[in-house]
Amino acid sequence: MSQPSLAQLEEARRALDAPLFADMAGDAAVSFEFFPPKTERMDEQLWSAIETLAPLAPEFVSVTYGAGGSTRERTHATVARIARETAIPAAAHLTCVEASKAEIEEIARGYWEAGVRHIVALRGVPPQAGEAFRPHPQGYANAAELTAGLKAIHPFEISVAAYPECHPASPSVSADLDNLKAKIDAGADRAISQFFFSPETFFRFRDRAAAAGIAAEIVPGILPVTNVATTRKFAGLCGAAIPPWMDRLFEGLDDHPAARQLVAATIAAELCRRLYAGGVRHFHFYTLNRAELAYAICHMLGLRADARVEEKAA
Repeated sequence: MSQPSLAQLEEARRALDAPLFADMAGDAAVSFEFFPPKTERMDEQLWSAIETLAPLAPEFVSVTYGAGGSTRERTHATVARIARETAIPAAAHLTCVEASKAEIEEIARGYWEAGVRHIVALRGVPPQAGEAFRPHPQGYANAAELTAGLKAIHPFEISVAAYPECHPASPSVSADLDNLKAKIDAGADRAISQFFFSPETFFRFRDRAAAAGIAAEIVPGILPVTNVATTRKFAGLCGAAIPPWMDRLFEGLDDHPAARQLVAATIAAELCRRLYAGGVRHFHFYTLNRAELAYAICHMLGLRADARVEEKAA
């Protein structure tokens, strides 16, 4: 009788492992990101997603800000409505692009008056793709300056961006970490990472950040993938690598949206489970204004809507 191969032994070990999501404690915190709707139909889709995810009692939900401040009014209207009509803490994205310090102060004070106490402070993307960032002559030069400026206006809770695979515009990994540390030192309360697809990518980044003296919470950003072409476009903008195995998993599914959803949920849920095993207890989901995948992953992580609402109310 032939001896089993190493690959066969590895498969046998996997078969005998405990189910990956069995009896999860449900002790993770979650937050969700949305973008401001452009049409009435998109507005309905956004609010349907918020209503679906609200019972999970998220720590906060954030609303993005378009390139060059192109969605400024829609972002403000969406965040203000969340603050007004729900019990979910709302966070508004705010960037330095094409805005003076006076304009940013006016926007920030408007958020404070609307009951918004949390801002995601970003340098921002120029309005024309491929352009280099140029600070406004009377504006903030970067997200660290923006963070310090916002803290001087009101005691906002501030989240900033982190790049596990290095920002594409950074000259080096160490320079990118220096920039993150500057944002934290300027008063940021946490960093939210750009999306990534390997838990080791996040763990290595977390270790480098700790070694650089960054003690603030770093929350992993999770993007459930349903369209590889769109994700590849996003990945190119933020320096994230899409592993070849992920491309192969989606091959042949272009005309099978339900199957793509199942594959996407499986990949993202496994990533979250492995991050959880590494000590992560807060996940930030890039929802693309759809609730189903994020809700399914949260459920697999042990989060139950009724229990979370009761716990937060206690």
